[in-house]
Amino acid sequence: MPRQVKSPPSVPGFRFAGVACGVKESNRKDLALIVSERPAAAAALFTKNRIKSPTVVSGRKRVARGLIQAVVANSGNANACTGPGGLRDSEAMCAETARRLGIDAQRVLPSSTGIIGVPLPMDKIKRGIAVAAAALSPDRLQDAVEAIMTTDNGPKTAASRCRIGGRAVHVAGMAKGAGMIAPNMATMLCYVLTDADVAPAALRPMMRRAADRTFHAITVDGDTSTNDTLLCLANGVAGNPRITRGGAGEELLERALTRVMKELALMIVADGEGAKKVVEIRVDGARTVGEARKVAFTVADSKLVKTAFFGEDPNVGRLMMAVGNAGVPVVEETVDIALGGVRVVRRGVAVGTREAAAAKVMQRPSFAVRISLGMGAARTSVWTSDLGHEYVRINSDYRT
Repeated sequence: MPRQVKSPPSVPGFRFAGVACGVKESNRKDLALIVSERPAAAAALFTKNRIKSPTVVSGRKRVARGLIQAVVANSGNANACTGPGGLRDSEAMCAETARRLGIDAQRVLPSSTGIIGVPLPMDKIKRGIAVAAAALSPDRLQDAVEAIMTTDNGPKTAASRCRIGGRAVHVAGMAKGAGMIAPNMATMLCYVLTDADVAPAALRPMMRRAADRTFHAITVDGDTSTNDTLLCLANGVAGNPRITRGGAGEELLERALTRVMKELALMIVADGEGAKKVVEIRVDGARTVGEARKVAFTVADSKLVKTAFFGEDPNVGRLMMAVGNAGVPVVEETVDIALGGVRVVRRGVAVGTREAAAAKVMQRPSFAVRISLGMGAARTSVWTSDLGHEYVRINSDYRT
């Protein structure tokens, strides 16, 4: 099993920087660089929103070539809904980064996050790139993750190690995300780095499978942003025998990637804007996994259910309402629901005598809702947060 590392200082062969260049009025860090000492195998997933930041357009084109050597990311400005000028600015970020690092601009991936509809302040961005390039260090991953934060309460990092072919292999990840979180992708920027030697053709399906079990299984508010990016880079510095699709080491590395990505995904849910609770929605007894996911996400995204979580109110009517709204032909008389092991619905009927016990479960910072449909053998789990006053406060004055 991969061995988890709580505070990853670095990944061999990668350097990091995070600086303040003035994109954020608060003068907090707002520009990050991640640089590999050699071109790295790359795999990425991007937002499914039809309105995309130019950085996503630029990034997708570059990842398709298979190799990435650097990431330049800014926070405080999403560079979205900015027209042709936004694409020029995205390309200029890559060109300036490449010039400062002495690498190919087509191997620089750009990312932006923050306020939508405002052009990037390119003079500040270019000055920030120069400062960040001079500050690169293997020990500054923390600075880089701080520089991509927006409404996050704190930095999100995770790491794991395993041995492949007798060589130690490191995996570390950093992410930002708190609001506008939904699957495909979960709203975020996330960079997962490894020193494993792995063929791009093996890395792509490995990362997608890991994402399906992690970032594609979380939701905070059901909204998917214009900038979502999940990037995985593997630079091969570990010197393990190259991992190919279906070959030795593939399962070990995928488990390490999944472990890191799941930890980051749950950090995002826990940091949902104003969130106090992380709730796992488990659905079993479905006819297909697809139908199980429909039910799970309908419950997880229901504002009425989420506010009940916030109020610690075991309101079974809201849960049953959401199950019935999923577009799945459920049979009311076969539905059972339990909160943390406390049965609150049996065969479609509320168990009123268990309400006090269920309310105690909901006072916990984390608990599970199990929904048994009684229709088949398929199951799934997704993770969500509660929804309270702080979410409204943060998002009502986000720009001001």
